Order: sequence, then structure tokens, then C-alpha cells
Amino acid sequence: MKKFLLPAVICLAGTLAFGAPLSSNARAVIPASAQQIICVDYRAMHNSPTAMELKARVLPESLKEVEGSLKEMGINADTDVDQLTFVSFRTQKNGLRSVGIAQGNLNKKQVLAGFKKRKVTGTKFLQNVLYPLSTGIQLTFLDDNTLLFGEPTSVKDGLSAQNGDTPNLGSNSDLTSEVSNAESEPVWSVLDTIGTQTMLRSALGDASKLADYDTVRKRVGASRYTLDFTRGVTFNLYVTTSDSMTAGVLSTLVKAGMMYRKMNASPIEKNAINDMTVDSDSSALRIHFESNDSQFQALLHSDLFAAVSR
Repeated sequence: MKKFLLPAVICLAGTLAFGAPLSSNARAVIPASAQQIICVDYRAMHNSPTAMELKARVLPESLKEVEGSLKEMGINADTDVDQLTFVSFRTQKNGLRSVGIAQGNLNKKQVLAGFKKRKVTGTKFLQNVLYPLSTGIQLTFLDDNTLLFGEPTSVKDGLSAQNGDTPNLGSNSDLTSEVSNAESEPVWSVLDTIGTQTMLRSALGDASKLADYDTVRKRVGASRYTLDFTRGVTFNLYVTTSDSMTAGVLSTLVKAGMMYRKMNASPIEKNAINDMTVDSDSSALRIHFESNDSQFQALLHSDLFAAVSR
């Protein structure tokens, strides 16, 4: 899962994501076994200096490779790409795999002409042609403005899901529900149950060692979170649980985790933790954080942010 994860904010270990609704072609190639879906809205990101600084500080090598691969195809990620979607999914024998989906003004004819000029030949798989890049990944066009890319086996997994040979996202009701609740926001990401448990364990820190955590961990479901840079920084996380009692206990544990972190926090970090609100609504845990641009940019240089962004 680490390959495509970008860290979130404050004491929550998670993912930075800028997003938009998934297209039907994007949904079709996402396997039902998805652990995490991350959308990166490049247009929204470039409109926010804070978002660009955050990207610069936490940009993983995998995303740099993606941008390099797009450049190799004659696609400028800064100007031609509207949205990048990253998906990590489970396989029965080989653990986690990842694929990416790019959407925007991708100019399919120009890209294919460039392949032909460089004598790059593709291989047929199902109804698609897969083209190799020097970075070791393969890509295929899902339509004139949508690319599927990743390691060869992962791309084939996505195309098999699209073809109906294996289940796709539409057959995963839990994740589909989280996507539906999140994708109307400008920025969003979703995690399945196991991914959510991993995220919470990291977020809770020492509080995850409390006996109550083992009890609630088994009753945690999928989660979603959004990040908005329209006016400062706004972060919201929702974790589904089996019942209102579990959500309440989880809320108490998260508050305990915040207290643990405050004991060794700097003044900037303490202010950030104080600005977080944690509560439960029916069977869901809710975490909310707001900050202005200058406060958040100061937080980016703190030890706390460095610790949770590894």
C-alpha cells in the first residue's frame, strides 16, 4: 500500500488526495479487492500554494515516476492532466498491486503517433493494446482521454475487471458506498476495512496498545476522507463501525491518542491538535480539522508532520 500513499495531516497517518468523481471507465477497471482509491485533482492542486508545498514535501518517488512516464509520452502532467487516480488492490497469491488512471486532455492520436515514430510496438490483451515505457510500466487507453497504467500484471488485472472476467468495484458494496459519499467533494479518498484498521493503528500511536482498541478494531469498517484547500485547509475523516457504541469507544481512543501526542508536541503542533474535533455520529467516527494557510505551512516543517508522513 505504501507505493501510492501520500501522507495526510496532523496526527492521522493516511493519504493526501485531491479528487473528483470517478468516470465510468475508471470505475470499471478498479478490482473489487481494492484496498484504497486515491484521486489527485491536478487543477485544484495548482490553484493552491499550500497544496503545492505539501505536494513538494511528501511527493513519493512513485508519483515522480508517473509524471516522468507521462512526459515520455508527450503528456505534461501540469497542463494536460485533470485527474490522477491511484488504486491499490489485493490479489490472492501476490499481496498488493497498484494501478493508476490518468484523465484529461491526453491527445491519444498524438501519443500513439509518438509511439509509432519511436517504433514502440504494443501487445494485444483482450480488447486493448498495451504499450511499454522505459520506466517498466505499461499503459493503455480506455478512451481518448483516459489512460490506465502500471506494472504489466496490474494493468491486465484492471482490464480483466473491466471485461467482467473478475469482479470490479461495482460488486464491492462497502467501498462503492464510501465512494458515493466522498466523490461529490473536491478532494477525497477511500479505504477498505483492512486499510482503515492500519490507518487507525498508526494514527492512534500508543493509544492502540489500550485493551479497548483490540475490541473495537474488529468492528471497524471502511472509511473515507476529504481534504479541501479552497479556504485554508479543511480535513474530514469518517470511519464506519458496526454500531454507535463502537463509534463512541473509538472516538474516546482517538482523543486519548491526541493527548499522548500532545505530551511531546511543540507549540505549533499542540495548536494543531487542539484545532481537531473528534466525535461520533450514529455508527461513524468523525474527525475534523481546519487551519489557515500560514498555520498549516508552519506545521509542514514540524517534527510531528515529519513523523506521520513517513
